[in-house]
Amino acid sequence: MRESCIIITNNPLSKEKFNSFYKVEYIDEDVVTLLNKVRDYIHLGHKLLTHPLMSSIKPNETPYRTVVISKENKDMDVDSLMIIENSIATTLKFIKDFNIPSWPQNILDDFQLIDYDLIQNAIN
Repeated sequence: MRESCIIITNNPLSKEKFNSFYKVEYIDEDVVTLLNKVRDYIHLGHKLLTHPLMSSIKPNETPYRTVVISKENKDMDVDSLMIIENSIATTLKFIKDFNIPSWPQNILDDFQLIDYDLIQNAIN
């Protein structure tokens, strides 16, 4: 999978761990900005390889997301587009309804590890 995917992340731990083995695009922005960037890639013909909202953590609770997409771009994948659009809408709804908690650094570190571990397991 190493040559066939791009990892898009706002998670510093994912950037650090995957950067030596994969093409990583690090976005030092919020989750919504990251999901919009993934949608831009899908419009260019890339395909989702992992679900943008995988995990049982509510979208407003974690500030970190890592998404894997295909490196190769072909025709736009309608399923990928529907998934990313729904993910963006769900994230915006949760942020509007429940706000974004202000977490201490130790909790943020835990969220980084959870996000990294989910993607590491998905790749393997």
